[in-house]
Amino acid sequence: MLAAGPQALPTTASPQREAIELEYDLHTNPSERAARRSLLGEVLDWLLAPLFLLWPMSIAITYVAAQDLANVPYDLNLLNALEVLSQQIEVENGRPTFNLSAPARLALRPREKDGIFWKVIAPSGELLSGDAELPTPEKTATENVDTVYYKNQMVRGFDVRFAYTWRTTGLRQAGPVLIVAAESVERRVALANNIIKGVIIPQFAVLPIAALLIWFGLSRGVAPINDLQKRLRARKPDDLSSIDGRNVPVEIEPLVAAMNELLARLASHILAQQRFVADAAHQLKTPLAGLRMQAELGMRGTPSSETLSSLNQIVAGTIRATRLIDQLLLMARAENPDNIRVTTVNVRALAQEQTQRWVDQAIAADIDLGFEAADTPMFIHGQALLLAELLNNLIDNALRYTPAKGHVTVSVTRVAQQVIVAVQDSGQGIPAIDRERVFDRFYRVLGTKAEGSGLGLAIVREIATQHGATIHILDPFEQASPAQTNPQAGTRIEVRFEQMTL
Repeated sequence: MLAAGPQALPTTASPQREAIELEYDLHTNPSERAARRSLLGEVLDWLLAPLFLLWPMSIAITYVAAQDLANVPYDLNLLNALEVLSQQIEVENGRPTFNLSAPARLALRPREKDGIFWKVIAPSGELLSGDAELPTPEKTATENVDTVYYKNQMVRGFDVRFAYTWRTTGLRQAGPVLIVAAESVERRVALANNIIKGVIIPQFAVLPIAALLIWFGLSRGVAPINDLQKRLRARKPDDLSSIDGRNVPVEIEPLVAAMNELLARLASHILAQQRFVADAAHQLKTPLAGLRMQAELGMRGTPSSETLSSLNQIVAGTIRATRLIDQLLLMARAENPDNIRVTTVNVRALAQEQTQRWVDQAIAADIDLGFEAADTPMFIHGQALLLAELLNNLIDNALRYTPAKGHVTVSVTRVAQQVIVAVQDSGQGIPAIDRERVFDRFYRVLGTKAEGSGLGLAIVREIATQHGATIHILDPFEQASPAQTNPQAGTRIEVRFEQMTL
């Protein structure tokens, strides 16, 4: 039998799914797995990356627009100042004079260090009024009289924007009078900064909120895909029925249709394989039965010792082959959940009945076979025929690997909401490296002399999986008394079923 340490080996996953996941992992290297992206992440990148890249451009455009917006009212103020100054020019004795009234002065400069600075220059170049340090533009051929022009220039270490124009004021022969109005750009910059702050600062709050809303909206958008994924993961490993595509997005419908076609082809291939195994097994059983019958008839006569030995080997071989065929048929049946009709099974009575069937074989092998269970019935949901085969394979496996004078105990117990069916033996055990593989099909531990096909425990796992049970390999003598001989030998295999609520 199998020796096990204190660890447990859960076997809820099907061999098909384990094989597929292992093959996927083997063919997918770490760099490829790291390069895979989620659909949500890809869409978020294409939405948020341009958003964050365009944000600096938006700031630059806002800055330029704010500068222009700030210049408009102040340039209009300079234009009005030029009009006020031009109205203060008069002509006396053929010469231009400039007399600035008190209301006009107050309108141009309400405070001493704030407001409009001006400069009025006669056609002769004489300063009629204003600040002499203000720029004096030279009239070019492209500049026209009575047209207002604007420029920026540094004056006394300060940035100044000034507007200027030439007015004739009735002195056409002498030439036009130059009028310059200027003011510091400090207030313009302050206004532009206020505009920028009013536009950009809210973006610091709006942008993260927009990103969060985009993420939330996309998450809601891919929610049907996540629901589809959950439904697929919740499926039983052998469920090949069509996927319900009524609640999936229109973009996913072709994928669901393709998956349904694949599932249909896969179900057809599996069904054909199961039929082939069943047909082949049935076809093989008939000649094997005839061969065994002929060998037994030959043994009834007076054959020689060599002939008798050969006939015995033929009979033993046909028995093993028939057992293997029966196991293959049972494996094909257990893998097809449509053939399993779940009923209420008294697993205690079933275990006792199957244990009694092996008493004669245990006596012939000089092995003590026992049964332990409470007198109360213990019910689970299942199929009695498959559960009986599960018990038969566990007992058969224990008897094969237990030497003479050993013991095998079948027990049924109730722990919390579980019914535990256990088969415990005093066999020699197996190396720890092989314990995880003993449930694989056709796997046999090297160095063992016991006969077998390697299908017994694989059938046990398949039947347990179909019944929603788990299998655990435990050390049977963890709490043995000091008088127990060889306390580390043997194996205890437990199959844990969910108890039926009556």
